[in-house]
Formats: sequence, structure tokens, C-alpha cells
Amino acid sequence: MRILLTGSSGWLGRYLAPALRRAGHQVIGLDVAPGADTIVVGSVADADLVHRSFVEHGIEAVVHGAALHKPDIARYPEQAFIDVNVSGTRNLLAEAVAAGHDRFVATSTTSLMISSALRAGRLDRAAWLTEETGPLLPRNIYGVTKLAAEHLCRMYHERDGLPVTVLRTGRFFPEDDDTEPGDGRNLKANEFLHRRLTVEDAARAHVAALDRAPGLGFETFLVSAPTPFVPDDTGELIRDAAAVVRRYFPQVDEVYARRGWRLPERIDRVYDAGKAQRLLGFRAHTGFGTILDALARGEAPPVVHDPAYVSPAVGGRA
Repeated sequence: MRILLTGSSGWLGRYLAPALRRAGHQVIGLDVAPGADTIVVGSVADADLVHRSFVEHGIEAVVHGAALHKPDIARYPEQAFIDVNVSGTRNLLAEAVAAGHDRFVATSTTSLMISSALRAGRLDRAAWLTEETGPLLPRNIYGVTKLAAEHLCRMYHERDGLPVTVLRTGRFFPEDDDTEPGDGRNLKANEFLHRRLTVEDAARAHVAALDRAPGLGFETFLVSAPTPFVPDDTGELIRDAAAVVRRYFPQVDEVYARRGWRLPERIDRVYDAGKAQRLLGFRAHTGFGTILDALARGEAPPVVHDPAYVSPAVGGRA
């Protein structure tokens, strides 16, 4: 199929384009920044550009990964988020319906599930987050506009019959967290317990969603590495997360000590990706156990960590 991949020059796009080609698809990348897989340079907020892209390239399906993200809050006004994340999504959905597509995959974010109360640490147990969690009360313009984009996807399915699969991905960015101090590699490894996946696994999830979307109607999936935890752990995860981790991974202290790493003292959320495994047949290849095994062998963990990474879209609008 001829796939319009938006955000093709970004971190996910550079892994997703090759994954789509390996699955037998032709990739037409659209991004504000030039890149190896970007054929159309421009913004999804430009309705005329989106329309021309569909017509000129005979687009048969869309994988929509372009967005302004949380770090962009410091760079762009709120209207830019509305233009790109909301209006841009609407432009693509409208063209997909007009073209008679039978599938549309949209990248969303687990960030829209994080309320101010959770972020401020006012909960007495870790939040066990699934696709049914609600009400959703995103705390910033990024989360608000991504939730609005999800509602547009649902509306276009219910009103026009377009099959849409929404993937709320956990963390896979390579740079350091802008709010969590400490060794970035250590923090990333810890996050595989409850909120992170590799960018390679994120790409695999999108390919699986593209394949399954026509038979799903409208569905939303959390996409993250499989957690070792169960809901009964949530109280102790808030009080003493390290003790819980040690029960599941008795060797962790010895392995972490070799690198001078530390376990998390507190975990405030856990993403349950079980629905994606049941309905998409997708399970992340890399989990916390994979990372721990690599460390035990003296190898670098299979996670990209690049504190100097800057999105190629900085200075443009996705």
C-alpha cells in the first residue's frame, strides 16, 4: 500500500518508515523538516498541501505520527498546538474519508491520561492505567489537543465509517527527561517497569495496527513494555517501589550495583498494555527483564540514550 507517514523525519518516523517498507508498503513521508524518508516537506496543518499529497501520490492509508509535543510548549504558542494536533488531524481524516480508505492509524500519547493530581503526587497508590481509565483530565495544551485529536478520530469513524486505530504510546524519546534529574540511562531502564518502550517496539506496534485496523472499527490501545506488576502492587509501589521490584527480580541489586544505578523509590503509574497483545497481537520485544539480562552480561542495555538529541522539526511545525 502507498502509506502517507506524517512526522517522517522525527524520532519515530526514522524507525517507522523502514518498518513499513519491510512490511511491503511504499512510504510517502510528510514532515516540516527534510529527512531521508520525507518526500513532502510541509505541515499537516496546511489543508491544501495535505489534499495535494493524497492526490499526487495516490495515498491508500495514513499513519499519522506528526505532532507538537510536550517540550514544544516552551517553543510555540497554544494556537500552534491546536493548528497541528487538532486541525492537522482533521485534515488527514477528511482526506482519508474522501479517498475511501479502510484504515487510519494515529499516534497519541499516554500523557493525556496524566492528571494534575497524579503529577503532583497526591495519590495514595500508583494509578493502574488502561484504555478504560477516566475521566481524562490532561494537564497541559499538549495533552488537551491530543485528546481532542482522539475525539476527532472517533467522530470520523462513527459518522463516516473510517476504521481508525489510536495508539497511546509510552515514552520512547532518546533525550533526557526535562523534569527528572539523574542518570538518563538509569532512569530509562527503570521506566521499562511501568511506562516506557523502545522506539523499535513503537514502530512495530504501528505496523501491527495498520494491518489489523480494518477489522477493528475504532479502537484505542496503550502501547508500552509489558509490566511485571499486578494491580495488587499499586499501594506498595507508592510507598516502596524498590521492594516490589526486588520481589520480581531478585538479582537486580547486584546488577545495578555494578553500574552505580538506583531503583526507583516510588512509582506513581503503571501502563497495562494487555489489550494491544490481545487485539493487535503486539507485545514489546524489550522489557525490564531484557535490560537486566543485558546488564548482567556486561552489555549496554538495548535502549537509545542521546541527551543531545534535538528534533529536526524544531523551528518548524509538524
